[in-house]
Amino acid sequence: MNISFEGKVALVTGAASGLGLATAKAFAESGASVALADSNESGARSEADALTALGLKALAIGCDVTDDDQVEAMVERTVATFGRLDVAYNNAGVQNVVAETADATPDDFDRVVAVNLRGVWSSMRFELRQMRRQASGAIVNCSSIGGLKGAPGRGTYQATKHGVLGFTKSAALEYAARGVRINAVCPGLIWTPMVDRMVAAGQGEALEAMEKSIPMERVGRPEEVANVVLWLCSAAASYVTGQAVSVDGGLVVR
Repeated sequence: MNISFEGKVALVTGAASGLGLATAKAFAESGASVALADSNESGARSEADALTALGLKALAIGCDVTDDDQVEAMVERTVATFGRLDVAYNNAGVQNVVAETADATPDDFDRVVAVNLRGVWSSMRFELRQMRRQASGAIVNCSSIGGLKGAPGRGTYQATKHGVLGFTKSAALEYAARGVRINAVCPGLIWTPMVDRMVAAGQGEALEAMEKSIPMERVGRPEEVANVVLWLCSAAASYVTGQAVSVDGGLVVR
């Protein structure tokens, strides 16, 4: 993708692996100074070090997005280090324990909501305060095709991803006339460490069935989601806000 973020500052949560890491790398390779934030601080630091070794600009930040103080500090450190905040990709997320609604536990519900929904809300709060001062910026929130449809056994996860789209659309309206655009991506089946964990947990057959239903007949790559995030954050998408863009090989339109 020939999009330049030279002179821009990007912040990515959940950046130590998977979609977050692929997107952080893409921003850095496109010229941005990138803050890689993750609850796995050592993983984020290792990846940031690898980028700086290539002559790119990267910073690792340990951050649990369920903790408002840590989220606020994440944004403040990014701005203190790089001077501003131009784009953010709120990607940190977890899966629920697969269970029918009647059998789901309150603890698992609270865990998934805390990361997937409250974590996005908290991240947007502090990112938007900085972008509002600048009167410029772009945010992409990571929803999922699970934010567009239901799935047996995944009610909590689907609910949080639907909620991300509600926050995205509402905030987009609030800031549309103030120079800040807010969109969401809805990845389908993308080969990431989260998928590896699902296979290890015995969900391989369900994933194989899902793959067979994809019109493009293959699993997506993290870089394919990263490309869409970069486009949404770039001037090429200057008239796009409040949208949920599916990156799913055609799955949701089948």
